[in-house]
Amino acid sequence: MEATVREILLINVAGEDKPGITSAVSRVLDEHGADILDIGQAVIHDNLNLGILVMIPDGQQSALVQKEILFSLHAMDMRVRFQPISESSYEHWVEQQGKPRHIVTLLARRVAAHHIARVTAVTVEQGLNIDKITRLSGRVPLERIEANTKACVEFSLRGIPVDLTALRASLLELSAELDIDVAYQEDNIYRRNRRLVVFDMDSTLIEAEVIDELAKEAGVGDEVAAITDAAMRGELDFKASFAERMKLLRGLDESVLAVVAARLKLTEGAENLMSTLRMLGYRTAILSGGFDYFARHIQKQLGIDYIYANHLEVVDGQVTGRVCGEVVDGQRKAQLLREIAANENISLEQVIAVGDGANDLPMLSIAGLGIAFRAKPLVKATAKQSISKLGLDGILYLMGLSDRDTLLWQHEQLLSG
Repeated sequence: MEATVREILLINVAGEDKPGITSAVSRVLDEHGADILDIGQAVIHDNLNLGILVMIPDGQQSALVQKEILFSLHAMDMRVRFQPISESSYEHWVEQQGKPRHIVTLLARRVAAHHIARVTAVTVEQGLNIDKITRLSGRVPLERIEANTKACVEFSLRGIPVDLTALRASLLELSAELDIDVAYQEDNIYRRNRRLVVFDMDSTLIEAEVIDELAKEAGVGDEVAAITDAAMRGELDFKASFAERMKLLRGLDESVLAVVAARLKLTEGAENLMSTLRMLGYRTAILSGGFDYFARHIQKQLGIDYIYANHLEVVDGQVTGRVCGEVVDGQRKAQLLREIAANENISLEQVIAVGDGANDLPMLSIAGLGIAFRAKPLVKATAKQSISKLGLDGILYLMGLSDRDTLLWQHEQLLSG
């Protein structure tokens, strides 16, 4: 008696999306005792592409299986293609699992074909194969492309880059040339399991540099702004430049603090990001080389858990030009990040750090995901990830969250509230 020869078959179904397609195919497969080895589906503009890899235990039944599937889907006006797969090819495919995977995220105000062409050309040069492409941003009406429109496409890649340093450099060059952001990160268990997000405040959570705003009120705005810019570019030691700027604020009336706090504008996307993080149970912190008076103001607006910043010394209603306690510089920020993570029992791999200046680099370097946000060139070139074209809520895309995810969660919160 001859042994039964099994057959592996790849089934591709395409056409207008409608209920019952997967049910019809799987019903036929069930009748013939087939095993599902892999399955995937994508729908773009109501057009479905369904792929099912099956093992039919009795290969002699394969022709009948194909005939019955064709008959079932004919009435649904679906196109079907069958491809036999050899067992050696299948085993080779199985052996590929467990190999390194990576995520490349393309962020822009709108995504053009040449953006994708240039980004994928870089991944090809590095020997990386695309397994999956996903649009994370919402659908954009043709006639309503606004200034704050967000567009994001995520590529899931398989393989080991030929030269990781060259890959990062190429993507950074593309970001500058094409006016987009391209982020590259390893796809590991921590990517969707972050638990703590720490932020710089000035020019990150808020648009302004507070010390520059205070300097304007003191009549020394240009002088202080020049020092601030040099410090943020990494050209000056932060502590020394901070002390120099503080001296110029001596004698400023305390009442000015409330005036400046009232006019501070949150950065685009800050409120959406923070409300989403709270909804998902993340812990948040401000680690700022600015002043705690203003950090508390932002804390109340955004519901942030921790704040650490410099305490501005005020005597007899006037700013003295000094701060109380240890200055929060780059190393202090990194130390505070470690302390908060330890207090919350969170590993550094589960931390996201966001900042724009050179004094943020120490905390960006130790966090699992360090993001240079609208950063100075030195910071952008040094940090592993950067976002310059979108608002702060673009960070959600780097976490693998889609607009649909956040909208559904917000809707659920409204219903439960």
